[in-house]
Formats: sequence, structure tokens, C-alpha cells
Amino acid sequence: MATLKHINSKNADYGAAEQYLLFEHDEFTMKPVLDETGRLIPREDYRLSTLNCGGEDFAVACMRANLRYEKNQRREDVKSHHYIISFDPRDGPDNGLTVDRAQALGEKFCAEHFPGHQALVCTHPDGHNHSGNIHVHIVINSLRIEEVPFLPYMDRPADTKAGCKHRCTDAALRYFKSEVMEMCHREGLYQIDLLNGSKNRVTDREYWAQKKGQAALDKQNAPMIAGGITPRQTKFETNKEKLRQTIRAALSAAASFEDFSSLLLREGVAVKESRGRLSYLTPDRTKPITARKLGDDFERAAVLAVLEQNAARTAEKAAAISSTPPSIKDQLRADRAARTAPNVQRLVDIEQKKAEGKGRGYERWATMHNLKQMAATLNVYQEYGFTSPEQLEAAVDTAYQEMRQTSGELKALETKLQGKKELQRQVLAYAKTKPARDGLKAQKSEKARAAYRQAHESDFIIADAAARYFKAHGITKLPARKALRDEIEQLVSKKSGLYNTYHEQKQRYAELQTVKRNIDQILRREEPRRRKEQSHER
Repeated sequence: MATLKHINSKNADYGAAEQYLLFEHDEFTMKPVLDETGRLIPREDYRLSTLNCGGEDFAVACMRANLRYEKNQRREDVKSHHYIISFDPRDGPDNGLTVDRAQALGEKFCAEHFPGHQALVCTHPDGHNHSGNIHVHIVINSLRIEEVPFLPYMDRPADTKAGCKHRCTDAALRYFKSEVMEMCHREGLYQIDLLNGSKNRVTDREYWAQKKGQAALDKQNAPMIAGGITPRQTKFETNKEKLRQTIRAALSAAASFEDFSSLLLREGVAVKESRGRLSYLTPDRTKPITARKLGDDFERAAVLAVLEQNAARTAEKAAAISSTPPSIKDQLRADRAARTAPNVQRLVDIEQKKAEGKGRGYERWATMHNLKQMAATLNVYQEYGFTSPEQLEAAVDTAYQEMRQTSGELKALETKLQGKKELQRQVLAYAKTKPARDGLKAQKSEKARAAYRQAHESDFIIADAAARYFKAHGITKLPARKALRDEIEQLVSKKSGLYNTYHEQKQRYAELQTVKRNIDQILRREEPRRRKEQSHER
């Protein structure tokens, strides 16, 4: 899934941002890595482009603009904003995401959401943890050098004017996150809901504490590993992560809040509820850690929901014990269903491939491939609990209908979302023309009004177009911009859930379809032998 991170900088050296993007840096100290001769080491692979710099170097263009508008001259001024869009590592192999494609997406995102700002857009093929997650850096000068349209995340007239500065408010960051989600949905990339929190909320401080702790532990274990000794601990865990594991263990065993609290107390953790919020106090601290800092899974609503499920499961088990116990076959089938099914591929038609000119080497590979896929196909067939090809065919049809239904809901939601975004665009355009409309009302004579209207012709063209849109859609009272923005965010979150559900259903349909094709092919191969056996019996 793609994530969005924001960092503001008060560093007046704009060249430092470009240096970080182009040359290797130590991930802990953030200082440049030098070679034996003391020179900077260029990064192995990256894409870099500039926007609105007029052919000049990014740093020079930013300093010229700051001098022209007499901004960013004080030490405490925010000089630049750094946004990082990190894509899911699976997007490369699964969805064809390349460094060039990510760079193009980053440039488009920057042009659409930071117009009028001088910007650097740079894409790197890997992250700190070397997991293969392609990520895009967008660095913008905080100063705006051109007047721009009123964008949805803006809430002041100064946010559109040249010579004013970019503000990354909470509302703006939520808007950017929703746009990242929309971009990933549009491009067919993996994505989660960025607007409604996360199950585990890891701050930058905790992330780097884990990285540094792991590096220190690896260094400490290196001599033991070299001597053939297995270290007792190989994975470093922060205190917050240890607390998360303690809470999860207590949640898995508790059926009521009292049980949950007592189980935590055995581990030295006190849970407290205040104003509908939970906090956790560990023995090594004097101030409790709020659930919000740990993640959504540890909030009061989530904890109570898990406890309620545990209580219901306990009641079901008690009822099951008093009734007829399940057979061993049913237990094994349930265990198989709980496991993840293997990735099934289609069988190769070896005879057809030989007729196309494939040689003995391909025939040996295809024979081994077919044996593996036949085993995987039968394994999935049994895991789903099918007893006949007719059941499999019905399951394929059901999976297809579910996928089509979700696809229809997704398209309807997209249409509604596009309508709301168009309404938002018209409302913002109309709002920006308010000074011109108010100025027209202040004119005393018809001649003055005509002259004023001619002088502000572009504003009135925009206002008239927006008014026609409102009239055509039966809108008599304009919605509040904040309410409209919140409604769009809710639609984006709902779309994200449907988007992931659709992809899961699509994968299940593809899997069942592959299993059906393989089963049909196996049955066709067995048909001549079965007929031959029947003829011998006669």
C-alpha cells in the first residue's frame, strides 16, 4: 500500500535537499557517506526532475524567489516542505510499477497539488529496509511564486496568491492522503485506508529506535554467530512493541474487560479508562501510554469488540461441547480451510506445445510443472470442500457474481465521488470570484457596473459557469466547503474498502476458474482410460 509522509524544514540550504536525493546518506545520522578519497557517493539508481524552476538549479531558483518576495529570511521560517509517497513492495512484481512510472506519477501529483511552487521530484527504487518499495520524494519551496486556483485543501484567500507560503494543515494532509489513495485506485496499485488510522501506529521516533536497536543487536550478535553460537535474541523490539504484544496476548485470552485488566496486571501493566479512552501504564514509566499512540487495535471500541467476540466464541464452544462433537474429518476440513490456499497455475497442454515445435527439454519441464499443479489443484479442491465438479462450477459462478456485484457498487461509488469532486471544484471556483462579485454590487451606476464587469471579465465568466452548473443540478444552497471535503473523504475511505474487497474477490474467482480448468483437463485426459476400462468390464 502507498503511504504519505510530510516533513517541513527550516534549513536555508536548499542544496542540502538535492544532495540528499542524489547521494548516499547514512540512514541513522543522515550525514553523507564518503568514499576512500572523501568524495560523495552517488546513489545507484534514481530519477530527478524540477518544476517551475525556469531552467535554473532548484536551490538558485528558490533563493531568487525568496529575495524577490522578501520571504524565508528568518531562521524560524519553514523554508521547504518534503512529501514522501512510498509504494507497496508488491506493486513492482504484481502491478508493473517501475521507477519511471512512479516518477511520472510523482510529477503529476506535484503539478496538481502544489502548483506555483518550485519543486524537486525524485524517485528511488528502494527504502531504508531494502524491501524494494519504490518511493517518490517531492520537495517544494514553501514560497509560492504564481497565483493558483483555489484547491480543496486551501482555507484562506492567501493560500492562492503569489508571494504567500504553503501550509500543511491537518486538513491538507488528510486531503493529500485521500488523493494518494485515489491515485493508487486509478493506477491499479495496492492501497489501504490512510484516513482512518492504522492498527499499529508507529511514529518516526519509534521507527528509528527500532532500526538503531536492531543495528546494535546485530553488532552485538556478530561475534557469537561467527563462533557458531546461536544468539538468544536476534530481533530487537521497542518497549511500545512489547506492550502491544502483551496487550494482544491478554486480549486473546480474555472474555470480559475485568479478565483483560487482570491479565495485564499479572504482566505489570495497568489499564485505565478515562473519558472513553484507554491508556496503559508499564512498570518502567510514570506516565501512561495512550491507546492512540499504540494504534487503533488498542482503542476502547476495538478492545471491547474483541472481548465481545471472545465471549460469544466461548459460549459457542460451551454449547458445542454439550452437543454432538464434530468428527475428525470435519476438524481436518476446518483446519485446511483456515490455511492459505497455494497459488494454482494452469496445466500445460504438452501435446499442443510439441506440435508447435517445443523440444524434449520443454516437455520434461512441462511434465514436472503439470505434476505440481495437479497436486496443488487437488489440494485447493479439497480445501474448499468440493465433492463434485458441479459444486466447483457453482462456486465459480457464485464468485463471478459476487465480483460483478462489487464491481457495480464500486463504479456507482466512483460516479458519486466524481460528482462530489466536480461540485467541490465549482464551489471553490465560485468562492474565489466573491471579491469580484462584491465589487460589482458596490458600483453605483450602470455604466460603472459595465466597466467593472469588463475589467474583471475572467472572474465573471467563471462565476456564471458555476452558477449554470448549480442551476442545472438543482442546487439552491451551496454546501459548506468543510462538510463537502469531509463527505468526499468518507467516500474515498468507502471506495478503498470496496477496492480491496473487489481485488480479493477477483483473485478468488481467478483461482477457482484455474482449478476448474485444470480439473476439466484432468477429466478429459482420464476419459479415454475410463472408457477403455468400461469396455473391458463388458
